[in-house]
Amino acid sequence: MNRRRKKHLPDTGHSFISYFKRATSPLVVLRFLSEKPMYGYEIAAELKSRSDGKYMISILYPVLYRLEEQGYIAISATEVADGRARSYYSITDAGREYLRKTQKEYLEISEIFEALMK
Repeated sequence: MNRRRKKHLPDTGHSFISYFKRATSPLVVLRFLSEKPMYGYEIAAELKSRSDGKYMISILYPVLYRLEEQGYIAISATEVADGRARSYYSITDAGREYLRKTQKEYLEISEIFEALMK
């Protein structure tokens, strides 16, 4: 039987960790905002602090804008600090419900994945 050999495709630069972060970053942002309103830089600093610098989101503002567009977060306050406007984001009731549902789904799929990898 003649089988074709598959060519090794070049690395696209999209690692597993980058896909994982892209999928989970909205969940992390909502989790932080469920604790208190935060502004973008504060969220980034909190990510760095809580993950010992191992979980950073390079596209944080697009995540925030998308969550706002979906109605999961809203700007609750704006202040000027050091001559720059700082918008504080708060989680909405819809965001709390989405967080609850998605966190449950994440835990379920994590358990299934762990069992598959044993």
